[in-house]
Amino acid sequence: MKIRTKITWVVLPLLVATLLITGIISSQSARSGITRVAVAALGFKAQELNKYMESQWNLLVTNKLADSPDYVNVAENAVGSYAASILRSNTELIFAVDSQGRVPMATSPVALSDAERQKLLGYFKDNYQGWVDTVVQGKEVVGQTFVFQPFGWYVFVTERKDVFFRDVTAITIQSVIVLLVSAALSLVLLIVFSLYLTRPLTTVAGAMRVIIRDNDLTSRVAVEYKDEIGELANTFNIMIGELDRAYRQIKEFALRAVIAQKNEHKIRNIFQKYVPKDVIDNFFENPESMLVGENRVLAILFSDIRSFTTISEGFMPDELVQALNKYFSIMVDIIMGRNGIIDKYIGDAIMAFYGAPVRHDDDALQSVLSAIEMQEGLHEFNREQKAAGRPEFRIGVGINFGEVTVGNIGSEKKMDYTVIGDNVNLGSRLEGLTKQYHQEIVFSTSVYNYVKDSVRCRLVDKVVVKGKTTGEEIFTAKRELVNGEAEAWEHYNAGLKNYYQRDFPKAIQRFDKAKKILREDYLCDMFTERSREFIKNPPARDWDGMEVKHEK
Repeated sequence: MKIRTKITWVVLPLLVATLLITGIISSQSARSGITRVAVAALGFKAQELNKYMESQWNLLVTNKLADSPDYVNVAENAVGSYAASILRSNTELIFAVDSQGRVPMATSPVALSDAERQKLLGYFKDNYQGWVDTVVQGKEVVGQTFVFQPFGWYVFVTERKDVFFRDVTAITIQSVIVLLVSAALSLVLLIVFSLYLTRPLTTVAGAMRVIIRDNDLTSRVAVEYKDEIGELANTFNIMIGELDRAYRQIKEFALRAVIAQKNEHKIRNIFQKYVPKDVIDNFFENPESMLVGENRVLAILFSDIRSFTTISEGFMPDELVQALNKYFSIMVDIIMGRNGIIDKYIGDAIMAFYGAPVRHDDDALQSVLSAIEMQEGLHEFNREQKAAGRPEFRIGVGINFGEVTVGNIGSEKKMDYTVIGDNVNLGSRLEGLTKQYHQEIVFSTSVYNYVKDSVRCRLVDKVVVKGKTTGEEIFTAKRELVNGEAEAWEHYNAGLKNYYQRDFPKAIQRFDKAKKILREDYLCDMFTERSREFIKNPPARDWDGMEVKHEK
């Protein structure tokens, strides 16, 4: 037997065994690495989805909306949209089942068989969370699961099993092919160049072992020869390079996702001090709608501190700022607690509106309740002012309800989310009338029509405000009537009826009866004085009771 044959028979089994062992270890290592990365990717998505659901739930809890089905439904829809946004292939599926086996959320339609539904409910009842290997819609899937108790959901972040292990299978097949080719080539080459090939094969095997041992995907096998051994080393390097690139891309994606989420939270936290939260949410969902306005029926509220210039003379500058900040804090909390949006501060005045960007059926009522609570909050504020020896505040609140234009108005460099229109101007005029009529709250007929069955309302007058050609009935309101006020208001209303029917003597009698109960009541005095004047100088035949105002 020739020495070449002896070397071949001695070296070939060793070489083949070495390649086989190396290939198996490499394949298993690659399989393990890819599986680990893929599992981590699904786990990362499940973790991010869980965080997002927690953030949505925390928003509901923070804003005391967790008991509102509508807002919970909005949060659930937001979760569904976010889940769809983190999918990276059409074979991935994110869905949730509830305790009844229904599918309240899914990134694509899901139709479960009874057996599948029972199996998923089994996971749910066992409160199992983690990696699952199951069947959905007749297809084998793998993925991560977790329970989200606030929604009562059992959430699945899945990928089709054949797709999930596709790369692993390809690597296994490739490794087998490489091993077979290497073994065949080695046999041929060993016969001719057995001694010559010993060193490079040893080098390649050694480099592979180092990579496997250190799990360092940045390492490469040295390609010393332009032959099959060199091709084997190069192929292995390409495989390791692709794995390294995929691993870095996953890490980079995860980092970008975390940074993007933190940036979004930072932007929200900063701009929520200046822009309503609903507006920020709408911007993130529809950035293209930033400069688009719309006509909408809203309640507009104006409040102003009466005689503020005189009041400010009794303060040091820092004391004035401190008092104003405390006053604004109380008023803003009340307005926002009633679903109102602070439009702007106009000196010591506040402009707010109800019904945008989210419309509610009771926006008009909420605005009136806000005005009543603002007066109640002011009483507590004034008690502290009086105790500190500082001047007390008095405010007037005017409210109108009607169609306005609402949206982001301005330029790309400076915009305000605000409302404009004739009904806004009327709201401002009504606030001015609180001074003339000595009333804390004055609102229009359009507001009265929505709140008359919920709060106690009183007609103040019929007026034509400055800048308008048509008349308007204006009203004031209280949450409840006490100390004979109900009886006094009945006399007052009867007196108004006599007044507008031109029965002025009888009107005076009614107003006097109301005045005996109310004591100091400007409206009774005002209508009594008008009635006496009309007795002396009767109004024209076309008199309709309207008072024309020539000042704001």
